[in-house]
Amino acid sequence: MRKILFIALFLPMAVLAAATGARLDRSPHDTRDLASLQAGARTYVNYCLGCHSLQYMRYSSLTHIGLSETQVKDYLLFTADKVGEPIRAPLEVKAAKGWFGVNPPDLSVIARVRGADWLYTYLRTFYRDPKTATGWNNVAFPNVAMPHALWTLQGERGLDEKTHKFTEISKGAQSVTEYDATVRDLVNFLVYASEPAAASRRTIGIVVLFVLGVLFIFAYLLKTEFWKDVK
Repeated sequence: MRKILFIALFLPMAVLAAATGARLDRSPHDTRDLASLQAGARTYVNYCLGCHSLQYMRYSSLTHIGLSETQVKDYLLFTADKVGEPIRAPLEVKAAKGWFGVNPPDLSVIARVRGADWLYTYLRTFYRDPKTATGWNNVAFPNVAMPHALWTLQGERGLDEKTHKFTEISKGAQSVTEYDATVRDLVNFLVYASEPAAASRRTIGIVVLFVLGVLFIFAYLLKTEFWKDVK
């Protein structure tokens, strides 16, 4: 039974890793870290929102990660007039297909579809490839249509086909450690956006299990009392 449960839980991610041919790095995200979520929201708005929507999330939802409505209006409200509107990218579908061949996916549930580890690995494994239309390629997603949106932060890298190691072409605005932290925050925000109620639901679940445990003790004691004289 334990073996079957292990396969059910981990086989999908193993299949995903095998399909891409990449070893997935573990994402160090933590949706309880509000500072990280706020930093991730800033990165998403500045670097991802131009192409990728979060249409199942509203700008007003950003107040749930510790931001005031004024902060959302002043610094993050770029594609809408009111904070109650969904977070939609300004890129038109027809233009997107003409530029990239496909419409950039909505990121509302991308963390649930791909997994946080995949996202964390994907955003850190872009490299220059003159054979592609965009001039970029990715280890986790070979021949991806998306260019490297964060290249000014990470810098430009090449990939040695013999050693499969990255080589530096030009430096970015951030060091390796700083860029990894930026990606961690972005993935953290996307994980939160895919299921904002996850943290509170887990807390409620723990409380419910505790209450059920206490009730079980009382029920067992009551059963023992009722049946103590039955032979």
